[in-house]
Amino acid sequence: YTFRYEKFLSLTNDSTPVNERIQSYLNCHERDWVPDQEKLFNKKIQFSWNEIFQLLKPNFDNKLSLLNQLYLADFNGKLLFNMIPLYRKFHDHFKLKYVAPILSDKLISLSTQLPDNLKYDQDKKLGKVLLQKILQKYGMDTFVTKEKQGFSVNTQNLWKRYGQKLCMYFLDESRIIRDGWINSEWVSKYIGNKDLEARYVNKFLGLLAFEIWYRIFITKEMSYDEKLKI
Repeated sequence: YTFRYEKFLSLTNDSTPVNERIQSYLNCHERDWVPDQEKLFNKKIQFSWNEIFQLLKPNFDNKLSLLNQLYLADFNGKLLFNMIPLYRKFHDHFKLKYVAPILSDKLISLSTQLPDNLKYDQDKKLGKVLLQKILQKYGMDTFVTKEKQGFSVNTQNLWKRYGQKLCMYFLDESRIIRDGWINSEWVSKYIGNKDLEARYVNKFLGLLAFEIWYRIFITKEMSYDEKLKI
């Protein structure tokens, strides 16, 4: 996530107050939240930005370098409570053996002791520096791209093609709205906009996933193998 490291380091320095570091960190995850997020949730979800700041504070209120503070926040947040549980569910469901060498106890212990310059090269904007050196040593670096490769979908195109229609269909008589989780006024304000900015599209796709999950596991009116049709 070198793009995030670059942005965070451009927004902060060693004298930046803790709360500003937290805000800068959140601004590096701008696709994961919307400016009026506190209006998105209803009474059953007591969303609070202050609570978010308090959860993140230990990651930035310490003597670690700025880069290591960012790593710590990513590790204690998205990795432990999003990526690992999510992947585990997929693997368990499909009965796959889960092997993640980079997440082994030994490698995590080693990586926490490495100096910053072996993790991220600020001049070249290059991450995983030590792994890059190992690849070079064994002549394997030509097989690996320098840029981060992910599976990011162009959610705005998806929204225009069929995502908006799916959201309008399933959120029209939404169970998560009916049962007090999500604010209907927030949904109504944006759902008719064909040209939503990406972060709002992402939020709606998250609501769609929540709605489908809710109908499968809570109200039990849908089957997990049912195809989404409109």
